[in-house]
Amino acid sequence: MEQFLQVGIISSTHGIRGEVKVFPTTDDAVRFKKLKKVILNAGKEQIPLEIENVKFFKQFVILKFKGIDNINDIEKYKGKSLFVDRENAVKLEKDEYYIADLIGMQVFTEEGRLGVLKDVLETGANEVYVVDSDKYGEVLIPAIQQCILDVNVQEQTMKVYLLEGLIS
Repeated sequence: MEQFLQVGIISSTHGIRGEVKVFPTTDDAVRFKKLKKVILNAGKEQIPLEIENVKFFKQFVILKFKGIDNINDIEKYKGKSLFVDRENAVKLEKDEYYIADLIGMQVFTEEGRLGVLKDVLETGANEVYVVDSDKYGEVLIPAIQQCILDVNVQEQTMKVYLLEGLIS
């Protein structure tokens, strides 16, 4: 399991006082109101940052970090990701999973191994799991109760039922 979970990507600066526009990569952007700290992945180093102020603008979250008061101090981090550690992550409901925990899972049907889960597509109705299968190529499986029979995050396995028409 991943120790850190991505919550956003710095899109651009906002004004000259060190604020940034962040594109949220979490289901609930309002969670930034409760968030106190994030970790900036600056490539070679991970920089802990304390959130001083949060605003919302269209699909973006505007963040102001404590101690960063100038556009020049934050501009170099455009395009960089913001993470939280698991203890500060949103608590999951039953049958909910972090995408980072699903990627790389071994996927099985009743017949045996189907492949490896390589991506999760977020659609309006439900998520779709993209499984890389040796036998069928790329298989798209809707994340619905009829198809997803069991998910074991610790063992990195998923058991699925393939509805008719999902593979040819």
